[in-house]
Amino acid sequence: MRFEHRRIKDANNEKRIFAFRTIVASLLILSLTAGLLFRLYNLQITNYQHFQTLSDKNRMQLQSIAPNRGLIFDRNGVILADNQPVFSVSIVPEYAGNIDDTINLIAELIDISESQIERFKKRLKRIRRPYQAISLKSKLSDQEIAMIEVRRHELKGVEVQAELARYYPLGALTAHSLGYVGRINEKDLTQVDEQNYSATNYIGKLGLERFYEDELHGQVGFQTAETNASNRVLRILEKHNPVPGNDLVLYLDANLQKKAEELLGDRRGAVVAIEPSTGGLLAVVSTPSFDPNAFVTGIDFKSYGELRDSLDLPLFNRALRGQYPPGSTIKPIVALAGLESESTTRNYTIWDRGWYKLENDERIYRDWKRQGHGRVDLETAIIESCDTYFYELGFKMGVDTMSQYLSYFGFGVNASIDVAEARDGILPSREWKRAMKGRAWYPGDTLNFAIGQGYFLATPLQLASSTAMLANRGKWIAPRFLKSMKSAEGLVLANPMKSGITVEPFEPKNIENVEFVIDAMTEVMHGAHGTARSSGRHAKYKMAGKTGTAQVVGIKQGEKYDAEALKERHRDHALFVGFAPVENPMIALAIIVENAGGGGSNAAPIARGLFDEWILNANSHSDVGVDL
Repeated sequence: MRFEHRRIKDANNEKRIFAFRTIVASLLILSLTAGLLFRLYNLQITNYQHFQTLSDKNRMQLQSIAPNRGLIFDRNGVILADNQPVFSVSIVPEYAGNIDDTINLIAELIDISESQIERFKKRLKRIRRPYQAISLKSKLSDQEIAMIEVRRHELKGVEVQAELARYYPLGALTAHSLGYVGRINEKDLTQVDEQNYSATNYIGKLGLERFYEDELHGQVGFQTAETNASNRVLRILEKHNPVPGNDLVLYLDANLQKKAEELLGDRRGAVVAIEPSTGGLLAVVSTPSFDPNAFVTGIDFKSYGELRDSLDLPLFNRALRGQYPPGSTIKPIVALAGLESESTTRNYTIWDRGWYKLENDERIYRDWKRQGHGRVDLETAIIESCDTYFYELGFKMGVDTMSQYLSYFGFGVNASIDVAEARDGILPSREWKRAMKGRAWYPGDTLNFAIGQGYFLATPLQLASSTAMLANRGKWIAPRFLKSMKSAEGLVLANPMKSGITVEPFEPKNIENVEFVIDAMTEVMHGAHGTARSSGRHAKYKMAGKTGTAQVVGIKQGEKYDAEALKERHRDHALFVGFAPVENPMIALAIIVENAGGGGSNAAPIARGLFDEWILNANSHSDVGVDL
């Protein structure tokens, strides 16, 4: 019988092993617990302040609130510049991760152009506040908003935001007077208070929008917002409301603007109308024009290229920046200078054979009327626009006297109050020619100067303001757009004192000299031989005016001007200046129609239409509609 050998169980040994293992496990648990407690102590007590700050930054954000931009009204309360809500898709880079992937995903849902992507990436490189959204595309349609919201869970850091954007209800009609706003860029930020513009997307780029930027912008507001991990605002903890910008009320009249544009039609030209008693700009029109709304949220390259490259120059402000030879429109002021300087008298006459010639000079200076005007005195010279008389008058007066008197009427400078982009024109003098041309002044230069040709250049704004000065019987009032300004609460505010060159005051030696010139201008419109008599016919009021024709290309000696033989853009410009009614002037204006020919037949009829609109329809432009 076989016996199996079995090992006897050692209970004591097993107890020792179990006790050892229990001790080791307990020590391990205690050490881990101690580590956790130490870490908890470190987080909650030792570094509490540090981590609390990090947590609050992740949970709460200090957000800037953009102020509402001030509105712009015409004199009757017609809104010229409004704010309208638009929706844009924006990206917060800190939440988005890979920017290119995010843009590509958005582009699968809505149309995104290359130019929009390029502008976005330029904005991305600018200095900005952390967690500030950057606009990718504005003016989203309802369908585009829906497409983005449906896939919102896939679009980290992408937001659809509502914002107020500038809107110009009259579009191209006010582009050259108001200017426009556009997306703020890095250069703009260097010129403003960066904190005050921390939430601002748009800034004045041109015209009144730029000139009165400080008044229109307002003051930024702030709020402390609690957000979740998706950057959605959960609640507002603290808020300081922004201060809206001030509203501007202008002297401009929307109806007169429309009438001027209508009368100019599809021709290239400009109209500037001024209220003589205040210097207020009633109309500033330049045609062709452009839609400023296209520039607000960013114009595409193709559309901008078409505007920039157009031969008609729609982006060019002819009314304020166009510099043209004033031609015969300057003759009333030259005549006044002649009387005041005693270089001529009202009764002095010449015999006009159709040309003028200096001694020892073979050049012939021709009158516009080749057969001449016969016996001419100063009044007839103004009424019939006799060049020959003014050649002689200019020669007797000399360039120094003419330059001095014309400077009294605002030529050679931008003497407006709030038209920053207006150009100075050129008021020639001996010193000017020596500095600019490096040559001496010649007698022939004086003759051309006397009839508004040669080196002499003026803007339509200068022609209108000088005509308003004549209407005021020699009193200068600087032209201006702004009539009044009010706060969002409706309080009328003092108009800001902006730049403006002071014109040396003109004090006529004899007020009768001014009245004489005005009487002659009245005959231009109503006399039997006036160059604009057809436009003054059957008027219910008296108007004073002067026609002009500005030469574009030179005509050789002995040749006759033939418009049909010249290219359309080489033909003479048609000009007109005038005011009405003569006794109590309500409006003074200057008109230029490029390459249109004679001022009497092409510019004066426009003036008559504007005079009728303003004087006969006075009730339509009375100062109503804006609660001031």
